[in-house]
Amino acid sequence: MKKNYFNYKQVKDKYLLTNDLGRYAFLTKDQFYRFLTEKLDPEEKVTKDLKENYFLYDGSDYDFVEEAGSAFRDYRRNLFQGAALHIFVLTKQCNQQCVYCQASTDLDKSTVMSEETARKAVDLALQAPAKYLTFEFQGGEPLMNFEILKYIVEYTEAQETDKEVDFSVVSNLMLLDEEKFVFLTGHNVSICTSLDGDEALHNQNRPYFKQNTFQILAKKLAMIRKNGTSVSAIQTTTRYSLGHYKELVDQYVAFEFEQMIVRPLTPLGYAEKNWDKIGYSVEEFLDFYRHILDYILKLNKEGNLIIEGHARIFLNKIFNHDAGNYMELRSPCGGAVGQLAYYYNGKVYSCDEARMLAEMGDDSFCLGNVYEDQYNDLMAAPACRVLVKASCLEGLGDCCECVYHPYCGTCPVISYAKYKTVYPGMMQEYRCSIYKGIQDAIFEKLYENDPEVIAIFKRWCQ
Repeated sequence: MKKNYFNYKQVKDKYLLTNDLGRYAFLTKDQFYRFLTEKLDPEEKVTKDLKENYFLYDGSDYDFVEEAGSAFRDYRRNLFQGAALHIFVLTKQCNQQCVYCQASTDLDKSTVMSEETARKAVDLALQAPAKYLTFEFQGGEPLMNFEILKYIVEYTEAQETDKEVDFSVVSNLMLLDEEKFVFLTGHNVSICTSLDGDEALHNQNRPYFKQNTFQILAKKLAMIRKNGTSVSAIQTTTRYSLGHYKELVDQYVAFEFEQMIVRPLTPLGYAEKNWDKIGYSVEEFLDFYRHILDYILKLNKEGNLIIEGHARIFLNKIFNHDAGNYMELRSPCGGAVGQLAYYYNGKVYSCDEARMLAEMGDDSFCLGNVYEDQYNDLMAAPACRVLVKASCLEGLGDCCECVYHPYCGTCPVISYAKYKTVYPGMMQEYRCSIYKGIQDAIFEKLYENDPEVIAIFKRWCQ
C-alpha cells in the first residue's frame, strides 16, 4: 500500500488527518505510527477506511490519480461555473449607522444607481457562464432605491436567456411596507436581514435615528411571518456581544430563525474606525463561539432545531465532500471568479469587500465598468489574476501545510486592507486564526464522537 499526500495535527490523544479531497480520519498514536511506517494490516477496518478516503491506495500511481482526480474535480466543481453571485449595490444611502458597518454608509442622495447603469449591469451579469445565478441587492440600504430594485427584477425576467436567476435582498427592513413586501414575494425575492441579539444588544449595535431598532424589526418580521414567507438573518459579533451568547441564541429561537451565523468583525469601514471600542482578540471571539456552539447543540438535543451557519458550511465539506461556494471559504476565493459587485456608479468590483475597500478610498480591486467592459474583460483584469493567485491555498506557504486547508479559504482584500499585502499573514493572521479556531471546535466534537451530536451535525447538512 502507498500513502497519498496528507496533513495532520494532534487532537488530544489522536491524530487528525486530512487530504486535498476533503476527507478526514482520526488515528490513535499506534495507528498513526503504523500508517507512517506502512505496517497497517490490510484487513484492519482502519486500513479499509483510509483506502476508501484516498489516504492509502494499491496498484499503480496512474490508476490512483485517475480515480482520486475524478473525486477531486467533483469536490471542487465550483471552480468550473464562473461568477454565480452578482451583487447590485443600489445605493450608498442608509438609514442606520451600525457601529461595525463595513460600507461606511451615508445619506448622500447622489449615490444611487440609475436605470441605465442597472440595465447595463444586468446585461453584463447575464454574460457569466454559470447557468444558475443569484442577483443580490445591497447598499447602504437597498430599499432606499426600491424603484431600481423593481426595475432590475422586471428587466431580468423579461430577458430571453437560458439562465436561471434567483433574487435576494439584504435589508435592515426599516423601510419594508406592504407594497414592497407584495412585490418581493410576488417575484420570489428572498429576504435577509440582521439580528445582533436581544433588544439592548441589537439597539446598541444598530442605531436608527434614536428609534427602537429592535422593536421595528420585530414588527417587520411578524408581517413577513404572517404571510408565510421565510426570512433569514445574519449576526455580527462586537465586543458588546461577548458576554451575551445565551441571550443572542435565545432571540434567534424566539424569532423562529432556522439558522444563525456567528460572524466576526471585518476590519473595514466603521469597524476599523471603531475597533478600540467594538473589537476583540481572537481568543475572546473563539471563547464566545464555543459557548454558542455548545448552547446551540444543547437546544438541538432538547428539540429546538437551530443551526450555527459557519459550522454548517464546514460540516457540509467534511461530511458531504461538497466544497460549497461560500466566497471566503474556498480556494481560490470567490473574488471575481465566484462573485462580482456592481457599484451604484457603474464600477465593477471583484467582490463585496472590494467595493467596501473602495468606499475607504482604495480602488485597487476595481475590475472595470459596466459602460466599457464585457464579462471576459473583467476576468482578464490584472486584479482578478492577483486575487486568484493570492487565494489559492495549495500554493500558499503555511496554508498548504495546514490540516484545515481542504475546508478553508482566505480573503486577499481583507489581507490587503489590514496588512497592505494580498497574501495572508500566515499562521498569525487574524481571520485565519478565527477560522482555524472554529474548525478546532468542530473537529473536537467529531473526535468525541457523541452519536447525538454527530446526528445533529449531519442533519444540519441535509
